[in-house]
Amino acid sequence: MVISKPPLPANALLGVYSRNGGYTDCYATDMPGVISHEQYVTAFYTTWVFKLERFILKYVVARPSTDQQAQQLAADKLDAFAAWSVEARAPNQLLMCDLYGSTRSWLMVEPINDGKATRLYFGSAVVPKEKTKKNWIPAYAGMTTKTQMPFMFHALLGFHQLYSRILLSAAARKLSNPSP
Repeated sequence: MVISKPPLPANALLGVYSRNGGYTDCYATDMPGVISHEQYVTAFYTTWVFKLERFILKYVVARPSTDQQAQQLAADKLDAFAAWSVEARAPNQLLMCDLYGSTRSWLMVEPINDGKATRLYFGSAVVPKEKTKKNWIPAYAGMTTKTQMPFMFHALLGFHQLYSRILLSAAARKLSNPSP
C-alpha cells in the first residue's frame, strides 16, 4: 500500500489552518472500489492502532470511547469522540478539534478514476500558540504578540509524521479486509 503526501485539496476543511500559519500535513492512499465517508471514519477510529490511542486517552485525560461511538460519529449522530469534538463537517469530510484546541485531525474521501476507486485522506493541524510580551524599551512601549509553535511540536514532529502514515495504513487495511 502506498501512502503519499500530496498537497491539501483546495476544498479541504483543514485548509484554514494552513492559510493561518499553522502546521498542516496531508497523507493519502488510493483504494479500489467505492468507500463512503462513514465507512472510512468508522474504520479509522476502530483500527487496532487507534484503539491503543483510545486506551491511553481513557486513563490520561479521562475520555473513554467505544467502537459504537466511533460509528455514531461517522454517521453524524455524535459530535464528540474520545479527546476530540467535531469542528466542521462536509459530506465527504470531518474536522476534529482536540480538547485543548491545539490540534486538528481531518479525514476526507474522494472518488477517483471515474468512481472506480476512492482516495482516503488524513491530515492534521497544529495551531501556533500566541505569546504576548510587554516591551520595556520606551520607544516601543506596549504589548507585542507573536505566534510560535510549541516546543513539543518540534520534538515530536518526526514521530507524528510516521504515526499519521501508520494510522492511514491501518484504516486502509481494515477497509480492505472487513471483519464479519
